[in-house]
Amino acid sequence: MSTTTLREEIVTKTRTFLVEEFEVDGSTIKDDAPLKETLGLDSLDYVDLVVVIEENFGIKLGAEDFQKIVTFQDFYDHIEQRIGPKA
Repeated sequence: MSTTTLREEIVTKTRTFLVEEFEVDGSTIKDDAPLKETLGLDSLDYVDLVVVIEENFGIKLGAEDFQKIVTFQDFYDHIEQRIGPKA
């Protein structure tokens, strides 16, 4: 049995719901790929994204959060900061 880190859980869960929700090829979801362009997000898609993030991670992101998120790496970092253990 291997130990799954929080980061690995975030990446795996995110890829799963993005493929299902936005019908994208999972191979296009790379850490350095641009989130908006890869998913083809418009303003309504951001609403859907906020809902699936809340359902999967129990946190709600706002417009100010997405201003800081450019790549999937940024997205994973942001989610990890929001749900990660407090030091």
